[in-house]
Amino acid sequence: MEDTSKYLIHADVTAEGVVERSDVVGAVFGQTEGLLGDELDLRDLKQSQKVGRIDVEIASTNGQSHGTLTIATSLDKVETATLAASLETITRIGPCRAALEITGIEDVRAAKRKEVVDRAKELLRTGFDDSVMTSEEILTEVRQHVRVEDITEYEGLPAGPRVQDSDAIIVVEGRSDVLTLLKYGVKNAIAVEGTNVPDAVAELTTHRTVTAFLDGDRGGDLILEELAQVGEVDYVTFAPADKSVEDLDHHQLFAALRNKVPYETISELNEPQEAVAATDGSAKPAPPVPPRTETDSLERDEQRTTDEEGSETAADAGGFVPDDSAGASAAEGGVESPTTNGEQTAVTAETKSVDPEPTGAAPTESSGPDGIADTEAADTMAAESTESDEVNARDGPKTVYEHANEVVRGGTGTVRLLNADGNALEKAPASDAYETLEASADEPTTIVLDSVLEQRLLDLAADRGVGRIVARALGEFTKRPTAVRIHAIDEVAEEPPNRA
Repeated sequence: MEDTSKYLIHADVTAEGVVERSDVVGAVFGQTEGLLGDELDLRDLKQSQKVGRIDVEIASTNGQSHGTLTIATSLDKVETATLAASLETITRIGPCRAALEITGIEDVRAAKRKEVVDRAKELLRTGFDDSVMTSEEILTEVRQHVRVEDITEYEGLPAGPRVQDSDAIIVVEGRSDVLTLLKYGVKNAIAVEGTNVPDAVAELTTHRTVTAFLDGDRGGDLILEELAQVGEVDYVTFAPADKSVEDLDHHQLFAALRNKVPYETISELNEPQEAVAATDGSAKPAPPVPPRTETDSLERDEQRTTDEEGSETAADAGGFVPDDSAGASAAEGGVESPTTNGEQTAVTAETKSVDPEPTGAAPTESSGPDGIADTEAADTMAAESTESDEVNARDGPKTVYEHANEVVRGGTGTVRLLNADGNALEKAPASDAYETLEASADEPTTIVLDSVLEQRLLDLAADRGVGRIVARALGEFTKRPTAVRIHAIDEVAEEPPNRA
């Protein structure tokens, strides 16, 4: 009955004498019998469970009895009010004069509704997670998770997945440093896990181009000292003073890698960190280190000397070697760039092929009757190459039209990021355009894309400060940033403007 009750009738009981609970209940049934007819007879209502238990609490003091009475009903409002009024007709309880006064009728459902409302307020305040993620945050978290999942082990040491097959590696101090580099797309790092450099790392440095990327504290100096003793180090860079590699953000990390210096320039210094920090980004990029092979060390030294004296390659001029397939990396010699399958490829300042002959060296004649013909062909190729270089030097940077004509009308299926001078900063497959722009350490002003321009890439371009995009076609946009001018290739002028 308590579960189906709608109302509770509350009444005060007063008797001039000593009475008990059974006396009160008997008076209620006896003095209301037949008063309201058969439909509202209290005994019939009790049997049909339309009236529940009659609760009485009564106590006697100084020959007077006082208490309360409560009756639960499932009747409607009119019937309940009528039944309550009939209780006030009771004038005797047992042998004593008595009186009942209705003090109130409680709506049980209203009380339950109040409980429901109070509980709903509490759940609304504490039961919901208000941390709603934006689309960009969701994509960033998923992308970061995938990158962090790529961490592997090399001889029991934390390492990126490209350590074994890359010709350049980055040596860091701990697992968290490897994770930080992975987060920003660098997959060729390995951790020494302490100041004692493991034999596996020392052996790994023998035939690779090695960049030591260490924390900006005393521990970094100690690890560098031991690493140089048991292995081979080509370049050195440090995190800012009193900072760890794991604490760096995207720009700080790539700035540190760009500011690396050749180890031999600081090997004799007592404070190598200060020497590296002194460059402060103003020094030229570190010159390339030829790849190590199984040849004798003396032969390597002679080869390096020949390269320095007789060759003026792109690397000699600044240490920057572009990679047409995936774009040059911000940290030459060790940082990796995206490729078509989402993997990373190490961009190094050297190649594993045999170094070309220094400029101006005499061509090697072939033995046999064709030797003269081979020599003449080599001279012809050299002359053509020189003439081509002179033409390029006269032309200078390309216009946006020329880049668009090569990339889009040429059907290359690639994307090209340009700076304000018209020079290409990054090149990559068109399918990797978003990742390439996101990972670029430079600030491109123009994007040339041999694909359909989508909203996602347009939004990122606006965030990165890109001013113009030329694409094969334009997709459907829900919003178009006013700061970015976008063109389909058909909208670009048919002829490039004349240069002054």
